[in-house]
Amino acid sequence: MNSVPRHRLLPAGAAVVSVVLWASAFVAIRRAGEAYAPGALALGRLGSGALALGVFWAVRREGLPGRGAWRGILLSGVLWFGFYMVVLNWGEQQVDAGTAALVVNVGPLLIALLGARFLGDPMPPRLLAGMAVSFGGAVIVGLSMSGGGGSSVLGVVLCLLAAVAYASGVVAQKPALRHASALQVTTFGCLIGAVACLPFAGQLAHEVARAPLPATLDMVYLGVFPTALAFTTWAYALARTTASRMGVTTYAVPALVVLMSWLVLGEVPGVLTLAGGVLCLAGVAVSRSRARGGRTVRVAAGEEPRPEKVR
Repeated sequence: MNSVPRHRLLPAGAAVVSVVLWASAFVAIRRAGEAYAPGALALGRLGSGALALGVFWAVRREGLPGRGAWRGILLSGVLWFGFYMVVLNWGEQQVDAGTAALVVNVGPLLIALLGARFLGDPMPPRLLAGMAVSFGGAVIVGLSMSGGGGSSVLGVVLCLLAAVAYASGVVAQKPALRHASALQVTTFGCLIGAVACLPFAGQLAHEVARAPLPATLDMVYLGVFPTALAFTTWAYALARTTASRMGVTTYAVPALVVLMSWLVLGEVPGVLTLAGGVLCLAGVAVSRSRARGGRTVRVAAGEEPRPEKVR
């Protein structure tokens, strides 16, 4: 039996860590959002994440990112770490979880389109097929979890803006990883996002004094794990594959959210929801599979290995 090459196993494991922790964030956001306003929650999360990342960055002595990385770090910091987290928190207060998940899952489609346009990412048939299957599963999960009449136009627009910011941030981050490490890109992106959210500092100080301890702990958890750790493992995996393929990986999030809501919140999913979750996972598996009959060759450092055609 052939073992999985290390250069494929480690990025895949890093992607799994990111997806699982981001799925857990939906549960934590729902609980913390009862005590914190969207902007305050985003600043508290980013502040906690920046502190954890800053300590690790200082211990590792990685220094400052290369000059060529700063444009991507700045864009991803403002769009993905800052703007995305605020509008997502706000959007989830306006619509039910199913609608939010459905609209935000436009993100991987946008990543594929932007990646093809600006990064030259390939669009192989397996990636497109997996994307279609996963998006179908996300639609089923979203519709099955949506309460009748519970959505609002404002909430849908906010979640759509979150999807656009998320996709733009991922595409901007990819070139930065050619000039800086995953830890450097994540640390300074998170710091920039926190600075962008400083207008909410007064609101955060006011709400911290009144919020129950579990809500504050949820906010800190969001900063340390779904932000500091998950964004770092994401950047590590993104540096070793295409933005499009990484985007499709996040289609596993709705399926994991369903499972975690079941275990943590006691929300028992219906048959339709479970079927949609299975489709989400199946699409991710298809998109990340490789065609038979080719052997893998390495390309330039930091790029994804690709199959060599059999002649």
